[in-house]
Amino acid sequence: MHDWLAMGGYAQYVWPAYAVFFLVFAWDWLAPRFRRGRLLKELRGRLARERVRREKAAA
Repeated sequence: MHDWLAMGGYAQYVWPAYAVFFLVFAWDWLAPRFRRGRLLKELRGRLARERVRREKAAA
């Protein structure tokens, strides 16, 4: 097991590469979800402001 983890002496290059890959992969998977949440919050605010404007114009 130790030999496999040592990666033939290249472990100091291989494992950080794996770590960077998984960090980028996780960010690529999570970023659209964060963006969607921000967009939905912004759209709800816009709709609420538009509703208030319409109510004021109707009154």
